[in-house]
Amino acid sequence: MFLPQEIIRKKRDGGTLTRAEIDFFVQGLSDNSIAESQISALAMAIFFQGMSMQERVCLTEAMRDSGQVLHWHDLNLDGPVLDKHSTGGVGDVVSLMLGPIIAACGGYVPMISGRGLGHTGGTLDKMHAIPNYQPFPSDDQFRQVVKDVGVAIIGQTGSLAPADKRFYATRDVTATVESVPLITASILSKKLAAGLDGLVLDVKCGNGAIMPNLARAEELAESLVTVAQGAGLNTSALITDMNQVLAHSAGNAIEVREAIAYLRGDHRTPQLHKVTVALAAEMLLLGGLARSQEAAEQAVDEALASGRAAEKFAAMVEALGGPSDLLDNAATHLPLAKVARPVFATAEQLAAGHKVTHIETRQIGLAVVALGGGRRRSEDKLDYSVGLEHIAALGQNIDEQTPLAHIYAADESSWQQAAETVRQAFRFSNEASDLPPAVYRRIGA
Repeated sequence: MFLPQEIIRKKRDGGTLTRAEIDFFVQGLSDNSIAESQISALAMAIFFQGMSMQERVCLTEAMRDSGQVLHWHDLNLDGPVLDKHSTGGVGDVVSLMLGPIIAACGGYVPMISGRGLGHTGGTLDKMHAIPNYQPFPSDDQFRQVVKDVGVAIIGQTGSLAPADKRFYATRDVTATVESVPLITASILSKKLAAGLDGLVLDVKCGNGAIMPNLARAEELAESLVTVAQGAGLNTSALITDMNQVLAHSAGNAIEVREAIAYLRGDHRTPQLHKVTVALAAEMLLLGGLARSQEAAEQAVDEALASGRAAEKFAAMVEALGGPSDLLDNAATHLPLAKVARPVFATAEQLAAGHKVTHIETRQIGLAVVALGGGRRRSEDKLDYSVGLEHIAALGQNIDEQTPLAHIYAADESSWQQAAETVRQAFRFSNEASDLPPAVYRRIGA
């Protein structure tokens, strides 16, 4: 029999927790025998003292086992079960294209997504923007859509890693969200519970990411890959750039519209395309669906060019209750807010130069939150119609007639507030500067 306070004391003093101690504490998270104050105390102790890789594996597995663990073998699928997780960014609409691409290449993607967090957008919120889309199907329907279509993007149910939900809620209000061991266990407990054959992690790096620099991103990626492999899940990670908005839009309905345009081949933002292809190719290699990087990239190109990826997205949306004609009538089904016009840089800003040399990407995300497209509090309801479009990119030349972005707002006051936030996010110069790569490096076996 363990005492919670002794486990806290041990970690506070820099000790290494045993699997039995970790299992006991996680069980207390699930059955409410551990108090909120004790959760907070252990989170803070871990924040300062860290955890060994073996401790992280034990914590991840214990949180995985606190709820349902999915199995797919009884469906007799003819391909691997794969998924991807992003640590979050602005304009990160990759999942909406990536799942259908992998399905078009022979994989199966049970993508369990989350809501937006802080300045970052959430895949679940984007799917909620689609009329009548049901992101919380029954387990049987979820499994059937994955089998029939090859991809289903849904929200996390209470049955998967429920201990993580309580732990995370406490971390969110005790300034311990940034703890790498706790981020690792939180992400991987849910992915391990999904019964995957392979997982690719998109670890964002930059001023719009939770990890602001490459060193911190590498630390998180190494932790995620090592712990996932230690728990028996074949995993790799790509560190990708988040020093500018990944897509050319930020919001909910507006990002779904961009994802549809991407899948149809109407428009593909270069940075977004590079990251999407890199992650898709990595998933195909990890799942044994391609034998080389060149073959994987060619398979991705063919899935897009043939229209098969777009068809998979359309089939998923219809199977989960959404409109059957979404691909052809996105503007009708995904209306944008009525107060809509561009925002321009000031003359004072352009006096420093006309080339965009820095974007405070987090501020762009906060502009969407202020418009009502993100949450200040967990209970806030979202306005899916608001957002930004045609957002200027690093290295782009801007003048008095070239907007920084096009803002869609519910009212004039919201537009003005967002416009000021967007202006403050941009810096200009006439000097040339190196653009960050789309992908910094790969971490994996």
